[in-house]
Amino acid sequence: MASVHDFIHSAYTQTVQSGSFTWSAPSNIALVKYWGKKENQIPANPSVSFTLSNCKTITTLGFKEKQKSDKFSFDFLFEGQPKESFRPKIEKFFERVEEYLPFLKDYDFTISTQNTFPHSSGIASSASGMAALAINLMSLERLLNPEMTDDHFYKKTSFLARLGSGSACRSIQGSVVVWGEHADIEGSSDLFGVEFPEAVHDVFKTYQDTILLVDKGEKQVSSTIGHDLMHGHPYAERRFAQAHENLATLKKALIEGDTDAFIKITESEALTLHAMMMTSQPYFILMKPNTLQIINAIWKFRQETQLPVCFTLDAGANVHVLYPENVSVEILQFITSELLGYCQNSQYICDKIGTGAQAL
Repeated sequence: MASVHDFIHSAYTQTVQSGSFTWSAPSNIALVKYWGKKENQIPANPSVSFTLSNCKTITTLGFKEKQKSDKFSFDFLFEGQPKESFRPKIEKFFERVEEYLPFLKDYDFTISTQNTFPHSSGIASSASGMAALAINLMSLERLLNPEMTDDHFYKKTSFLARLGSGSACRSIQGSVVVWGEHADIEGSSDLFGVEFPEAVHDVFKTYQDTILLVDKGEKQVSSTIGHDLMHGHPYAERRFAQAHENLATLKKALIEGDTDAFIKITESEALTLHAMMMTSQPYFILMKPNTLQIINAIWKFRQETQLPVCFTLDAGANVHVLYPENVSVEILQFITSELLGYCQNSQYICDKIGTGAQAL
């Protein structure tokens, strides 16, 4: 079984003075939701997600050797401009991972990053952003330790990304990714995400995700605060057990191509996430009236057409509309004619299932 000690480096065999890497890492959308965590970003329950294709962060990491000091040294640019508000998050990430990347204080870094989706569009940019940063840092470690295997490279990248943002560990490798120990998922771990271990049915290999931007404002509740609300939550233990049950059912559906079962679990999980927020102390309603209008319209359309379209939600008001590629013409027509009126400035993003981080 994997342990944190697997990721503490042995002595490096090479030295590198300067260079740069560029990687893209995608966002992901959880089907079985992770909500609630223990110490060191360990999830309270397992989750499974679709990796997205178009919504991603592109990050270039430049590095130059410096005199070793007791401080981290980095410049941060977001879309070409210095962004001081991001510094504390990166500083905290470096502090968390220094034990596993002991070269961090040996270099001056320039981190230059951009998103392919609008900022504050309600897409999980911390997942893609931390995944992109982690894989760039691991590329430097691989230069210092060229004997590193691909398996170790990707596992450790996912492990490090998790310490920046929990869900970032699901943005490294694979189209369908499981994070968190689960009895039915071989190799699953609380420490990193793993590719879904079975062959996924063809119907799910081309799944589309059209993201309806109901509310582009800042998040009402930060993820950290949201997860903390699960401590002492009256329904927490039952929720964690439910996630295990739902993941087992969804595993079967993904293998067999059972879109009906997929729809039931995916929508139930989305509503459960919001129900947990509504029943916490303090409590929050993160949906907007238009979120509910869209959900009701999807239910009505599905009942009338029998087409396999469903929704999921993150911890916010925006709606992810999920459907197989072979019905995309009908679904997109439905979205543009009936749902866009509920979106802020009629904005939406077309995405689909992707494969993970890529070197550029």
